[in-house]
Amino acid sequence: MNNNDILTRLRYALDLKDAEMVEVFGLGGIEITKDDVQAILSKVKSHEADEEEFQENDYKKKLDNNMLESFLNGLITFKRGASDSGKPVELTMNDRNVNNILLKKVKIALTLTSEDMLDILSDTGTDLSKSELSAVLRKEGHRNYKECGDRYARNFLKGLAMRYRD
Repeated sequence: MNNNDILTRLRYALDLKDAEMVEVFGLGGIEITKDDVQAILSKVKSHEADEEEFQENDYKKKLDNNMLESFLNGLITFKRGASDSGKPVELTMNDRNVNNILLKKVKIALTLTSEDMLDILSDTGTDLSKSELSAVLRKEGHRNYKECGDRYARNFLKGLAMRYRD
């Protein structure tokens, strides 16, 4: 799952409109237009007939890790208001920990407890123990840190959509 897929699924789950997306990016420190948002969310048409189920999608404009992290920081401010310190939670996003940071920042933005997150995952048929979730939410480099796979991130976003869109 690439960053554009993550943003598309998160946008759908939280029912964010284009204008809100522009505002969230702005709160995260990136100035972007509605046209840019639509390009980030628009897939390039593929002419291949035999596509795999979880094949990476191509988008008109690629969303890099910095832009995704800025969006997630903006989402925290959009949902909870500006922090007292004025600085967002600083985590360095790389290709290995994108899903971990996604879960952490969505948890903060939506004021979810670990129980809420386990319930959301359970709604999609994904069973995760408290200790496994704790390992995924730990800081990279901690001895109990565990990398979050695409399956858990995908099911978490699906569960969010089920919870917030119904």
